[in-house]
Amino acid sequence: MRQIYDWDSGEYLGEIPEANYTYSVVGNTNEYAVSIAETTYGGLEQLAHQTGALVDYGSLIYIGLQRAKTAREAIGVMTSIANEYGYASDGESFSIADPNEVWVMDLIGKGEGEKGAVWVAMRAPDGYITAHANQARIRTFPRNDPDNCLYAEDVVDFARKKGLYPQDARDEDFSFSDTFNPVNFEGARMCEGRVWSFFRKVVDGMDVYTDYVTGRNLTNRMPLFVKPNRKISLNDTMNFMRDHYENTPMDFRFDVGAEGFERPYRWRPINFYLNNKTYFHERSVGTQQTGFTFVSQMRSWLPAPIGGILWFGVDDTATTVFAPMYCGMTDIPASYADASGDMVTFSFNSVFWVFNMVSNWAYSRYSLMYPDIFQTIVNLENNYFNQTSQLEETVVPMFKTNPVQARQMITDFSIATGDELTQFWLKYWQYLFVKYSDGNVKFPNKKNPKLPPEIQQPGYPDAYYKRIVAETGDHYLEPTASAEFFGVESETKGNVRRIGKMKGV
Repeated sequence: MRQIYDWDSGEYLGEIPEANYTYSVVGNTNEYAVSIAETTYGGLEQLAHQTGALVDYGSLIYIGLQRAKTAREAIGVMTSIANEYGYASDGESFSIADPNEVWVMDLIGKGEGEKGAVWVAMRAPDGYITAHANQARIRTFPRNDPDNCLYAEDVVDFARKKGLYPQDARDEDFSFSDTFNPVNFEGARMCEGRVWSFFRKVVDGMDVYTDYVTGRNLTNRMPLFVKPNRKISLNDTMNFMRDHYENTPMDFRFDVGAEGFERPYRWRPINFYLNNKTYFHERSVGTQQTGFTFVSQMRSWLPAPIGGILWFGVDDTATTVFAPMYCGMTDIPASYADASGDMVTFSFNSVFWVFNMVSNWAYSRYSLMYPDIFQTIVNLENNYFNQTSQLEETVVPMFKTNPVQARQMITDFSIATGDELTQFWLKYWQYLFVKYSDGNVKFPNKKNPKLPPEIQQPGYPDAYYKRIVAETGDHYLEPTASAEFFGVESETKGNVRRIGKMKGV
């Protein structure tokens, strides 16, 4: 028997029969490069609870990965398990992919009185892309196209039975999203906005949906699939995960919430209340709330254990480094293992905590530190691209004659990459801490590296100084010019002020 624990709470739900044979899984991909991700949309409250249900959404993911060789098989496994043993979670959107197909599945439980779930899954057409972000996106769907659309046979009848869809309405007009997760302001602004921000980078004309994603016109829904105007690379995909609505109407780097250094983060809760009104913070793709992230690379022309790479990162997607973990690896880096630490147990040996050290330090003066961090990320990831290419020149032909040795090589590489990255990032945090401590920026002395470093005191951006003066008036106004009074020579270039003569100013 297989014991089931809720993926979010850790609560024991029960047990179900285990399969006779299961496939190895690393993260959210298996040895056949089947990969599954999810976002929670919640949906109607009346369908959120199912007494006696045994399988939550997280368990569905990993059971699906352990029992399926293709994305299509995974859909069958996940939905049959939910129907047989009950579905114990809110509404979920799943991305389910293999080296040949990519599917999106919206699923929601049946609530009290019935076991199981209703769902619709649609395959992304070749040459198209899709995305979801905590809002159900499948609306109407074809009934007689099993190559591209799968669905619960009772999905429409169930909605009618619950009074959610008119008895005399046509089945063909039924919309899963509009019925089970009707979009509201938060669904558009905080969820669909992230999809739009991704789409607009590679699809022409997406600004026509600005009124929708800003919550002003909830009827102007975006299509589920869009055709990009160029080929999207692995590196592109990683960088899409680092988005903060930069240079869009939802860019939040320049208001008072960003404090002095254009920080595209807002501390939770996401809503705040003032004068009997409800306000909100923007919710971008890049967020401090992230536990882990990944980009799954699936290449059908290579042996499955080598063709699948889980590019895995922890913490904030904007400050993480996506490290290559081959889907055929048979062990994991020690610094990535559960024993390395947890949410309340800090450890210098934990990749999660080490990356949190860098990101949380960066939040203090983001516009100064992030360019340094991002360039380091680029250098590391480019190096990984080169290393995986070189490794595959050896292991791909080896796999034909000695697959065990080939899998050992990709395992050794993945483990070494992960643990070495953890140690490098710890040292990098030390470097950043020294360089940016006390509000200064330190550089090695160009004339003599053995002498004390050059110190820049960048202060704040001019816009922040203007805000101080606007708020405080003459409270901080000096009667005479301070630089002249103290005998300080200063040279300002942009937002960097180089201080001479006076020490310790």
